[in-house]
Amino acid sequence: MREECGNYDYRYPLMPLPGNANSSSSNSHLIYHLREVSKTYEARDTQFKLTVPSLQIALGEKIALIGESGCGKTTLLDILTFISKPTEAAAFRFRPEKGVTAVNAGQYWQKNQRNKLGELRKSRIGYVMQTGGLLPYLTVRENIALSPRLLGILDEDLLSDLAKDLGIHQHMSKLPSQLSTGERQRVAIGRALAHLPSIVIADEPTASLDPIAATKIMDLFIGLVESLNITVIVASHAWRHVEQLGLRRLAITTKRNSVGSYTETQVNG
Repeated sequence: MREECGNYDYRYPLMPLPGNANSSSSNSHLIYHLREVSKTYEARDTQFKLTVPSLQIALGEKIALIGESGCGKTTLLDILTFISKPTEAAAFRFRPEKGVTAVNAGQYWQKNQRNKLGELRKSRIGYVMQTGGLLPYLTVRENIALSPRLLGILDEDLLSDLAKDLGIHQHMSKLPSQLSTGERQRVAIGRALAHLPSIVIADEPTASLDPIAATKIMDLFIGLVESLNITVIVASHAWRHVEQLGLRRLAITTKRNSVGSYTETQVNG
């Protein structure tokens, strides 16, 4: 039976995990279900492999991906946001909201249906980059409003509320070059949330900030996603503050050979 939600085809059911007596109830609210997913890179004399034996993330969860630079955090985030195609995937399912059947993202990749993955990314996912990634020729207001305007769902009241909550309402007519680094990151957070995505991915969102500013912005960010009931995954190298905010930490281990030509990272959660 085919089910539809919005413009997307949700015909692929979420498969229960073996050995889990409560799988039917627990899986009904998973936003991500990955099993035996991997990504391999080769460049000159080096090779990198990311493996994800099992990853389950529930709708509304707050997740932390903690690891050193170069361990593969961004690679995993690119897979979860449908930017990077996995080399292998036994199961890769995405359920952006309750009450719909999960999308079989693995099958979309197999059939090279990048347009469908792109539509999911555009409408269901928000992304906060390390450096903000703002368009320099757009004002703060225009940057924040970009995604909902393109989707035809611009809500001026929500835009105004986000700007006030982020403390940037007085900067709405400015260009990014006129802002401090911390202010640009606040705008980036607003842009990632303005279309009310199912999940927000943040890749080291406070890495370029001083510790005091980083703490304030991370507190603000997590508070906003909680109030909007949005799932969040934060990649970081600093665990202490993330732990204080109540994020669940994914298990990540990295191994390298003695000459540094081969690196393998494994993530479970």
